[in-house]
Amino acid sequence: MRKSILLLGLALCLSTAGFSQVSLGVKGGLNFANLDVTSASATYDQKTGYHVGAFLRIKVPILTIQPEVIYSRQGATVKDVTSSSDAHLDYFNIPIILKLNLPLGLNIQAGPQFGFLASAKIGDQNIKDELKGSDTSIAMGLGWDLPFGLCVDARYNLGISEINDAAASNATKNQVFQLSAGFKFGGNSK
Repeated sequence: MRKSILLLGLALCLSTAGFSQVSLGVKGGLNFANLDVTSASATYDQKTGYHVGAFLRIKVPILTIQPEVIYSRQGATVKDVTSSSDAHLDYFNIPIILKLNLPLGLNIQAGPQFGFLASAKIGDQNIKDELKGSDTSIAMGLGWDLPFGLCVDARYNLGISEINDAAASNATKNQVFQLSAGFKFGGNSK
C-alpha cells in the first residue's frame, strides 16, 4: 500500500511538472499565541511573538502546494492569584499548505503543520523536559499574492495534539494566529 501511494505521488508530481511553476521565498511576521489548557488554577492570556522562515511554492493551475520551514516563538502569559509570567515556547514548524488560487492574487489556505520544540521556558525556568518534543496543528487562512513577488498571509494554527508530557498534567494545546509578509523569488508575479 505504501509503495502504491508513493508511486501515485511521484506520478502526480511528474505529470504536473510541465504545468507547474516553482519558486522559493522568505517570510516573517507576528504571532498572537495562546495555550488552550484545561486548568482552573491559572489563566492563560495571549502573548505576542514572531516567526521567520522560508517556503517553496509549487503552483499548478488553480492550486499551489507550499511547504514551509518556520521558526516560531509561541506560548502565553500565565497568571495565577499571586504572579504572572510569560511562557516562551519556541518551535521549528513545518506547515504543508494547499492554496486554492482565486482571482486578483487572493488565496484560501489549509493544511497540516508539524512542530518540533526547540526550547521552552516560563520566566527563567526551563520546562522543555515537561513538554512533548513535537506538536501537530491544522493551519487555515487567507493570503494575497501581490505583484513583484510580495505576499501577505493571515493564518490560524489550531493545535490538535497535546503538548504536555506528564500523564497527570492538564491537557494543553497550542493556538496561534499569524500575520505574515514575504517575498517570492522566481516564477511569475503571482
